[in-house]
Amino acid sequence: MNTSSKYGDLAGGITTFFTMAYIVVVNPGILSTPGTGMPFSGALTATVLIACTMTLLMGLYAKLPFAVAPGMGLNAFFAYTIVLQNHVPWQTALGMVFWAGVLFLLVSATPLREHVAMAIPAGLRVAAAGGIGLLLTFIGFRNAGLIAADPATIVRLGALDHRAGFLLLGIVIAVALLRRRNPFAFLAAIFAATTLAWLFGYATPPERLTSQPDFSSVFLQLDVVDALRWSLLPAIVAILFTDLFDSLSTFIGVASAAGLTVPDGRPLNLRRGLIVDACATFGAGLAGTSSGTAFVESIAGIRVGARSGRASVVTALCFVPCLFIAPLAAAIPPYATAAVLVLVGLSMFQMVGSLDFTTMEDSLPAFVTIVLIPLTLSITQGILWGFILHAVLYVVSGRRRELSPTLWILAIISVGLLGLESR
Repeated sequence: MNTSSKYGDLAGGITTFFTMAYIVVVNPGILSTPGTGMPFSGALTATVLIACTMTLLMGLYAKLPFAVAPGMGLNAFFAYTIVLQNHVPWQTALGMVFWAGVLFLLVSATPLREHVAMAIPAGLRVAAAGGIGLLLTFIGFRNAGLIAADPATIVRLGALDHRAGFLLLGIVIAVALLRRRNPFAFLAAIFAATTLAWLFGYATPPERLTSQPDFSSVFLQLDVVDALRWSLLPAIVAILFTDLFDSLSTFIGVASAAGLTVPDGRPLNLRRGLIVDACATFGAGLAGTSSGTAFVESIAGIRVGARSGRASVVTALCFVPCLFIAPLAAAIPPYATAAVLVLVGLSMFQMVGSLDFTTMEDSLPAFVTIVLIPLTLSITQGILWGFILHAVLYVVSGRRRELSPTLWILAIISVGLLGLESR
């Protein structure tokens, strides 16, 4: 074993952990939003369980230096759209995540993966990421009190109180550290805002710092039977496609930037990596959290020296102690993580700069996808309308022959799914 490679994987694995450790706090905070009914401690245990086991699987099976954890965006879709807006019990929502993972596994293990991946226009993939970025930013602003509901104007400027101040402080700290490529950037922002909130009496410190993992409240509590209702199929398909977009974008983007590709440009071990991602999705349903996916933050560890699956093994082991910090994490107020939501939203939205706005048939479906996701709080609506508009406008513009049979099928399925959702 090459010594420099071994230490590169060690340093890279630890770096990747610290760049994404914020998910241990942010994900259960979103899932346990008042009204969902999900307990914070159970969601935290599920988050860490998926991050640890699936990152380990990524290292041992796919042999890639990619970390896996419940993804940002889909956690908001799970909590705010499926559970709160559509009034689906969280147990049923977990069942939906499970079935989306099963479908993802079937797609990833067969040649259908290539057909679907090649059929989805690059513009729609980018637009979905941009729309999710806006959704996360909206939630961050709402948690910081900057945005409030209004019966006349739908939303309005909220109260400019301590929450807005902590949002600004978190952004300043995180940006300053991100500019220096500091892996503690997001954690430092959360820590600073939380500590000041405790000191000034805006939040209450925990009575104890550690506790035993909670394997009783959400673990294996999914309802796989109720999740098979026809009316829930559009949301299941949306989870599937969002997972697929996210995974392909992460693997292709990070692998290309790091040189982890085969001669024809495809990422190394792509099929195995997607299979692990699929396992992370249906495994998340079993564990009690929203869908798991490969994290783009893995590029930080790769830049430090991570080149093989050993780095993922190191990252997975770093997550183990997080199983015991539920009381500490639960004492972090929602506005302390608002800066992270805004900055993660920015990182997803900046991909929109690559969109082609020169032709209406390409730009309008992407634009509608971007706008509908935050305005409807639904990734489903954005993706389905994007597929339909892309197909229709290509026909109207005389470019029908450029549409693949797979995209025609996706557009027809989208029409059917919208019909089911409106029932």
